[in-house]
Amino acid sequence: MNRLLSLLLLLPLLVLTQTAFGAEKPYEIIEDLVYSNPNGLPLLLDLYLPDVPPGEQLPVVVWVHGGGWKNGSKQKPRAEFLAEHGYAVASINYRLTGVAMWPAQIDDCRESVRWLRRNASKYSLDPNRIGTWGSSAGGHLVALMGTLPYENGETVSSRVQAVVGWYGPTDLLAMPPNNVGNGRTEEDVANSNGAKLLGCTVSECVDLAKQASALFNVTSDDAPFLIMHGDLDPGVPISQSTRLYGELKRAGVHAEFEIVPEAGHGTSHFATKEVKDRVRSFFDAFLK
Repeated sequence: MNRLLSLLLLLPLLVLTQTAFGAEKPYEIIEDLVYSNPNGLPLLLDLYLPDVPPGEQLPVVVWVHGGGWKNGSKQKPRAEFLAEHGYAVASINYRLTGVAMWPAQIDDCRESVRWLRRNASKYSLDPNRIGTWGSSAGGHLVALMGTLPYENGETVSSRVQAVVGWYGPTDLLAMPPNNVGNGRTEEDVANSNGAKLLGCTVSECVDLAKQASALFNVTSDDAPFLIMHGDLDPGVPISQSTRLYGELKRAGVHAEFEIVPEAGHGTSHFATKEVKDRVRSFFDAFLK
């Protein structure tokens, strides 16, 4: 009898635990869709799809992960929460520097946008409302998705309609790890993430470094930008973001710049409700 009573007392706790840990998310996750196959290497994305009424289409946000162009994956995208607010989210893998050098990374990002447009009807996506968001190396790539001249002869456009860039390098020539000085040797620079991305140091390939830097590719028809950067970032100087913001404004592009107080590089300051709301309101303005 005492054992039965104990089980009855535990039942609400067991139900609560099961609900807390087993509750279904209000959106579907379709994993490991192949969006490109360069040189026989399948590139994958995950789609986070909220319910959509018949006949309607979802705006899309492409999440591009960071990791110094050499690490990272599509897992656990910061953008996932947008699927709770009426957005489809596509979190992508792209070729890392251990596999391919520049411009493979931006080619992959652009191909993911083309894939989404080609498959828009299958997944109830709006091909005219695609934004992108990335952090660190991903912030570097999404800034280029919004600024780098589009390829001639695209049969399906890779143009995006909104960009959120978090603490990404925007001028590879000015990134401290790419330059000798302050204790960095030529050997250090040759082994930097930037040199591994380009296949050469920035001093050896200035034109290529400029092509891979959003700062030098800004034009008046660029997508709207929201740039966010911590004022205590030890990895990517905040000047990388302030200079891009200034260049976008000079070109007449809609640009917003948010400094996150006391935030470092990818610290928890970027996970607050206030920051999430800021990102969502920007996408609401330009994709909804």
